[in-house]
Amino acid sequence: MSKHSDEIRNKYIKNPPEGMTADDIRHMGEDDLLDMDYFLNEDDVFDEDFPGAEGFYIF
Repeated sequence: MSKHSDEIRNKYIKNPPEGMTADDIRHMGEDDLLDMDYFLNEDDVFDEDFPGAEGFYIF
């Protein structure tokens, strides 16, 4: 398992998504864990870590 997926797993064990438990997260496969993280964060494309996100709006 990669270091990145270990960090994601620990993040969700400490604060599981609604409807899940820490045990659910512990038993997830790496691919399922990464998919879950992607879908939970896909709306964060324009968060403050995105270069140029500040002041970038389409109306």
